Amino acid sequence: MEKDFPIFQVMDQNGNIVSEEYKDLVTEERVKKFYSEMVRIRTLDRKSISLQRQGRIGTYAPFEGQEASQVGTALALDSEDWMFPTYRDHGAATVFGHSLRNILLFWNGRNEGCVPPDGKKIFPPAIPIATQIPHAAGAAFAEKQKGTRNAAICYFGDGATSEGDFHEGLNFASVFKSPVVYFCQNNQYAISVPISKQMNSATIAQKSLAYDIPGVRVDGNDVFAVFAETEKALERARNGEGPTLIEAMTWRYGSHTTADDATKYRDQGESALKRMETDPLLRLERWLKNEGLYDEAWVKEVEEQAAAEIDAAVQEMEKFPKADPAVIFDYVFEKPTWTIEKQKREYLELIGGEA
Repeated sequence: MEKDFPIFQVMDQNGNIVSEEYKDLVTEERVKKFYSEMVRIRTLDRKSISLQRQGRIGTYAPFEGQEASQVGTALALDSEDWMFPTYRDHGAATVFGHSLRNILLFWNGRNEGCVPPDGKKIFPPAIPIATQIPHAAGAAFAEKQKGTRNAAICYFGDGATSEGDFHEGLNFASVFKSPVVYFCQNNQYAISVPISKQMNSATIAQKSLAYDIPGVRVDGNDVFAVFAETEKALERARNGEGPTLIEAMTWRYGSHTTADDATKYRDQGESALKRMETDPLLRLERWLKNEGLYDEAWVKEVEEQAAAEIDAAVQEMEKFPKADPAVIFDYVFEKPTWTIEKQKREYLELIGGEA
């Protein structure tokens, strides 16, 4: 089955163009744009881990290694499109225009962190596995019914494709030709379970066959392959041709979250080798060097700008008004039941607030 779903690549790990028909896509301007966005979100990722270790935010889900998948997809979207991220896709959400302050507020346990800027259609990050997949099918179908050309992208990991919501969402989207792109970042571990112990399928892309929709595999560390296939799938969606399933082969260098330890379940030597060979940032640096365009001063400037922007967002997050603990009870139902009222009263009494 793997031969029926070959991995698509535009640029190999040494920064060489291997798909000549896409050669014009890889320009100095685009490489630098993609590179600077990847530096920006990697800086955010590393800073967030540091903040968690200092007790300044809660449990955090790192994504280092998956920057090409998140940047390549987010930059392929139109501003009116929908984004349905998981808890690991805040890099993509940032690139699509989410507020850095609000993303940090989310990881600090604040409701406000789920609110995107005005005009941005970004759903709150899905914490339960795969629940956002039917949501994306429905939101995209609504756009179709309204007669727009807006589409949706829905992110999930390899583990989500073993959930019932995955099949329900793809079935609905297939039957009603919802304009949605289903983008699986296959980082090859569902928390600590390797994909070989999680499913018997050779690929995730082949699961598209059951729904008679296109399924493709891309090198998820090749930002240009990701961008090209996402753009193609979005165009299909806008033209009324329905959903596409994209499987991006990638690798997460860190743990599943800051609450677990990847050294307990994954060969760190393999991970270190992948970092040297297939890191998405190194690949773009190698292209720049091959073309004689690598500029150390520019790279330093990009890194400093990213650090300054994220430091400013951290300050905004930490200056945010203190949370009202009552709000965790206020949005369960439109009119709270007596049980919710009782829980709220008891909790506020416990912490010394007003009952």
